Amino acid sequence: MLGTAVNILAIIVGVALGLALRKGLPERVINIAMQALGLGVVMIGIEMGLATNNILIVLTSIVAGAVVGELIGIECLLERLGERTYAMLGGKSADSSYGKAFLSATLLFCVGAMAIVGALQSGLEGRHDILYAKSLIDGITAIMLTSTLGPGVLLSVVPVGLYQGGITLLAGWLEPFFVTAIIAEMKATGGLLIIGIGLNLLGFQRIKVGNMLPAILFAMILAAMLHKAGFI
Repeated sequence: MLGTAVNILAIIVGVALGLALRKGLPERVINIAMQALGLGVVMIGIEMGLATNNILIVLTSIVAGAVVGELIGIECLLERLGERTYAMLGGKSADSSYGKAFLSATLLFCVGAMAIVGALQSGLEGRHDILYAKSLIDGITAIMLTSTLGPGVLLSVVPVGLYQGGITLLAGWLEPFFVTAIIAEMKATGGLLIIGIGLNLLGFQRIKVGNMLPAILFAMILAAMLHKAGFI
């Protein structure tokens, strides 16, 4: 839960700075900060990817997960869910700046591969590298949102805590059922997704990382099958 706690703290600090900097930060400063974070996120992903004991599991999982996720259209589904939620709860209330700020921030902080993979890492390994990196990104985002939408961004810490904390607790509960070999392949596959997020932050051709989320499930299944067969 430490990673989620730090994430919440980063959002709170970002909101405070956003209120102090109502005119916002220069765009060039935001861009260079995000690029620097992108480099750091890529490094974290590489470190995670090196955990694999069988690169074929990772490659098979990432390709299969990407194909399945693209056919399902996971990113589009998440975007539509966000749009519908916004329309139902805040979209029709143009005067409700708090509602707009809350919904916008919640969607940005919760909908994404980094929140899921980071929370899984916290629960399965007790490490928080991904959520720490996400905290920096969310902190900067909170500054920008607060400077334009107001203090309602602060309310987003509640769903962030419940969402990421819930995934972490569930992963921690399931951890005893996973052997080290299975966790290693899930970690390595998640690392590739994190590299994709880092490349997106750096401004390269956009990678639909959200559509690749099923890869982690494929990695778990393949690793479990090969472990039971005695290959890993």
